[in-house]
Amino acid sequence: MARYSEEHKAAILKKLLPPQNHTVAAVSAEEGIANVTLYNWLKQCRQRGVPVPGDKKTADHWSGEAKLAVVIETAPLSVGSTPLATSPSSSTASIGAMTSSP
Repeated sequence: MARYSEEHKAAILKKLLPPQNHTVAAVSAEEGIANVTLYNWLKQCRQRGVPVPGDKKTADHWSGEAKLAVVIETAPLSVGSTPLATSPSSSTASIGAMTSSP
């Protein structure tokens, strides 16, 4: 049985937890770690009170505590720090360029 350092385990769990929420199957394939190992790690997180989505795909089914924890965790992420974010003026300019006639 392979042993993983706490740092490596934390990096893997970060992929599975909000805000990334990758699937266990995807992380398992990417990292070469058995699904059952990843599910056990998620179970340990849940027991420690970490917000884990579990088998519920959307936040509509999460507990209030889990939702609040995710909001607090992701609060430092600003709109400008996300890769897909654009400023309102650049969005308007892009839309204008697409709709203007030659």
